[in-house]
This record gives sequence, C-alpha cells and structure tokens, in this order.
Amino acid sequence: MLQTESIENALQSNAWPFIEAKKVLDRVGHTTPAKGYVLFATGYGPSGLPHIGTFAEVARSIMVQQAFKQLSNIPSKLLCFSDDMDGLRKVPSNLPNPEMLASHLGKPLTSIPDPFGETISYGEYMNSKLRSFLDKFGFEYEFFSSTQCYKSGMFDYMMLKVIEKYDEIMALMLPSFRTERRSTYSPFMPICPKTGIVLQVPIIKTDLKNGTITYKDELNNLLEVPVTKGHCKLQWKPDFGMRWAALQVDYEMYGKDHMPNSRLYSEICRILGGTEPVQFFYELFLNEQGEKISKSRGNSITVEQWLQYAPVESMSLFMYHNPTRAKRLHFDVIPKNVDEYIIFNKKYHTETDPVKRYSNTVHHIHHGKVPIIETFGISFSLLLNLASACNPEDKSVLWGFINKYAPEVTQENSPYLDHLIDFAIRYYNDFIKANKIYVTPNSKQNIILQQLIAMLSILPVDSSAEQIQEKIYDIGNNHGYQNLREYFQELYQILLGQTEGPRLGTFVKLFGIQETINLIKQTLPVSSL
Repeated sequence: MLQTESIENALQSNAWPFIEAKKVLDRVGHTTPAKGYVLFATGYGPSGLPHIGTFAEVARSIMVQQAFKQLSNIPSKLLCFSDDMDGLRKVPSNLPNPEMLASHLGKPLTSIPDPFGETISYGEYMNSKLRSFLDKFGFEYEFFSSTQCYKSGMFDYMMLKVIEKYDEIMALMLPSFRTERRSTYSPFMPICPKTGIVLQVPIIKTDLKNGTITYKDELNNLLEVPVTKGHCKLQWKPDFGMRWAALQVDYEMYGKDHMPNSRLYSEICRILGGTEPVQFFYELFLNEQGEKISKSRGNSITVEQWLQYAPVESMSLFMYHNPTRAKRLHFDVIPKNVDEYIIFNKKYHTETDPVKRYSNTVHHIHHGKVPIIETFGISFSLLLNLASACNPEDKSVLWGFINKYAPEVTQENSPYLDHLIDFAIRYYNDFIKANKIYVTPNSKQNIILQQLIAMLSILPVDSSAEQIQEKIYDIGNNHGYQNLREYFQELYQILLGQTEGPRLGTFVKLFGIQETINLIKQTLPVSSL
C-alpha cells in the first residue's frame, strides 16, 4: 500500500509525468475501471526500423505510468500496439531487397516477405525488432499486433459498429477532406482477395445484417466482402479512434503530427461507444539540419549509436526534458546530457525536500529507484578534454592522470567513472579527433601563453582548481578582455583545437601543472621559449 505522505508529496510535484498521471486518475474517478486496470497505450508504425523516437514514446509513457503507480493503488498495464496491417506505401531507403519490396507495395506489412530473410514477413521482422528493442531496456508491456486483432475477431464487434454508425462517421470525416477525396472516401479499406492489396475504394453499399460492404473492383465488378476477420481494415484516422474504443485505452501520447486529427480520433471513439483517453502530444525530433527524423530514411541517431558513446540514462534524460518542444537530435547533444544526468543524480541524493526529489528528472528516469553514482567531480566533458590533450590509445592513460589527481579513486571503487572513460575515449576518437582545428597564437596571445607558463611554474602544487582558475582569470583581465568567454575560447582553440572546453582550473588540476606547461610550450614558437 502507498503511504499517504508519499502520495501527498507526489501530488505537489510539478513534474510533467505527475501532471499527466493526475489527469488519468481524475479520468477514472480515482477508482479501478470495470476492466480491472488502467490502460496506457503506445502505437508503433512498423514500416521501418524502430528509431530513437520509438524509444522516446515508450519511455515517456512508462514515466507517466510509474507516476500513476505512485499516486494510487489502481492496477495498470502498458500496451504497445503495432499497426502492422497498414499497406506499405513506399520502399524505405535503408532496407535490403528494394526491388522485391517494390513489387509488394500496397499490401499489409504482414503479407510482405521479410527483406532480411529472417522471419515470415516484413511486419513480423519489424515487430521482432521492436520487441527485442523494448526488452533490452526491461520495459514491462503487452504487445498487440493490428493484424492479429483484426484477423482473430477481436475487432469484429467494432467493425460491425462502424457499419451501424457509417453515416455518422462519414458526416464527421468528409468535411476534413478536399472535394475530390470526398467522392472516394470510406472508413473501410477492403483487402483485395486477388492481389492482397489494401484498397482505398468507394463503398457502394453497407449491410449491417450480413456484416458486409460492397465495392467495385478494377474490372468494375461488384464485390461483397465481410468487414470481420481481417477481410477489411479501417482507414488510419477511424482506426485510431476504434482502437481506443475497442481496447478501452485510458492514456495515450502521440507525436505532434497527429494533433490536427486528435478531435477526429476522439469523436470516432465516442461514436463507437467508447470514452476517449487522456491524450498528450510530444514534439518531433529533428536531425542536425532541422529535418524531421524518419524510420524510412534512417536520418537520425539510432538508440544503438547513442549507447556506443554514453549510458542509457543520458538518453532517457534527453527524452524526459521538454517533450512538447522540438529538439535537434545529433551527436553533439550527448556529452551535455551525460553531464546533466550526473548533476541531477547528485542533487537527488543530497536533496532533503521530498517534493523536490519527486520533481527531479532522475526520479522519473529510474522510476523512483535512483542509483547512487560517484564521479568525484570529474565530468564527461572534462574527460573529453583530457582526451583531447593527451590523445589516449586506451583508458589507462586517462586513469593515470586521474590517479595523480585523486589517488583514492580507482577503477575498482569507481565503476561508473570507469564506464564513462570508455565512452569518452570512443566519443573523442569518433567525433573530436578528426575535427580539431588548432589556431596559431598571435603576438598578443603569445604573451598571454608565456604569462600562463610563468604563473603555473611558481604555483604551489597543492593549489586548488578554483585558485588556478582565478589566476587564469587574472591574466585575461589584465589583457583587457571585456568578454572573458572570448578569452577562454581563444585558449581552447590554441591548446585543444576546439572552440569550447572545461573550466581550465579543473583541467589543469586533473591534467597536471607540468603537463599543462608542456602543452602550452608546444603552441609557442621556439624563439618565445
């Protein structure tokens, strides 16, 4: 049982998962629904390989579900629904056997051969990738296939209900289309018995008694087919609302591209006798060029790629922040999210106010079970800059500097830091090393560098990072820099070959005073030494 005090603290939190969870709790009247649980749902279009947006939708839905669990004792489930009965509209550019796939355009994804040759169909392959993808992160969910739901008869009652409410649904849908589309539109899409293609054809007649619809085939012959057992599926907008009604969904989030149709989804659900769920829209991820990421184009970072360079919790943090704001997703965002996670984690474990703990990002990333990590003040960005300075072949080089900086810190007692060093070296080698552009110091900068050497040469070895930082500041101020950011940027470009870097005092402390002097000397002309 949940303790009253914990519930009160959670209710006071302004974290968005709790705000969403409160809406769900209000929707069900703070009591268990007749079906015995609250259903959180997430949808997946398996036309292409699951990407980071898929992870985001499931991860965020689980954050809301976990927040709901902290507010009540009402049972809940998470449903992952695959729209695998949709017809393939175009051949994704990042899949093998494009000619074979092109020959099956228009057919349900589960009726097309697997281009990888590993499973029984295209849809089954994508579903298996999705499920292994979700299982990898330990997500607890139930998986539903649209094909199975239609063919097993699970949706039969609703399909007959669509015939019964046909005129009402058409009156809702037709005004949303252009004139030419209105003349051909029907919520039903029969599966052609000859070609297996999902047809978008005008419906000549509906027959509720027999549960059939009639349309004209390509030869202008009238065909009567049942709407049950997977002989037909619904157009995607009615399908969305029908699924809500059929499965009694209580909460679902979706991308901003669905927002213009959200009213239609809800109205369809109500027309079919259901109650629309609480809905939450999230903004879409953009690639570095500001384009929408796409499963079929593969123009984004994949989950696997992110996890090559940073821990999974850094990716979850990226998903958590500002879900209703569009965010660019590219490799440059990774270091920032690793360091933010370290900061939030430390703050969580030092925070005494329970309400603030419930509002902390890491509470939702870890569903209230936040691990204690320790990096001993060493950030991921600092590790990257240390790598820039010493160009390590393996992590023993970085550990050598760390052991001098903090002898008590070892690989054995600091597994998280050891883990970060592996990531930092990989990230440095793949993204920083090849893009370094060193700037040759001018006469003014030569003087500054000589003064830095002189200052460091007489600096006590036990000077703190803050004391070193102040000395570096003083030299910049003495040379008349109005904008010290510009001063430090120049030093980064000269010493590290990049426009940004760490607090130099911390860097010198970790890298070593003599090592830093040697680094500076490498940038100066021989005549200056």
